[in-house]
Amino acid sequence: MNWIRRNSPTREELLASRFVKPFAHRVAHSHLWRFTRTSVPRGTALGLFVGIFFLIPGIQILGVALLALPVRANIPIGAAMTFLSNPVTTPFIILASVWLGDWLFGLQANSATFSAMIEHGASAGEWARWVFSDAAPAMMAGLLVISVGTAAIGYVLASIFWDNWIRLRWRRKLQRARDQRHEASTSDTPAG
Repeated sequence: MNWIRRNSPTREELLASRFVKPFAHRVAHSHLWRFTRTSVPRGTALGLFVGIFFLIPGIQILGVALLALPVRANIPIGAAMTFLSNPVTTPFIILASVWLGDWLFGLQANSATFSAMIEHGASAGEWARWVFSDAAPAMMAGLLVISVGTAAIGYVLASIFWDNWIRLRWRRKLQRARDQRHEASTSDTPAG
């Protein structure tokens, strides 16, 4: 939790963004920044969906902030989850999405071309031609399937984690109360 708080933009930083300013009065609501049983899994799912489907850095966090409004998701958790797609994981996400879109929907994209372009360091023009060819529909379909799937899994895992964390906190609280009662009862008895 501390890592998320340190690396996510603060409320003030997000509200100062020129993209968020028109919505700042809505994004500033405290329920979007509080860690609750419902907002954390929603933030996890939203961050994973936006982070994978919209592979443009910077737009992801702003997208989470704006989409958190209607779904009442936790913005810091959602922003942290967008970091799943980063320069290291993005090529794998794109390759998997092209392959999945091709396999599931029969779109005739050539994912081997993607690997070859990475190996020989393709230019931006070559990447653009490849994306706007048969790869674009396959990639978009695959990104949609992968992002929806990871969002659903993230929601379930975050809910389970949250419930177990709350149970653990209550057990510790109850154990401290029992220990204090036990100490109080043993200190009241005369030594004999």
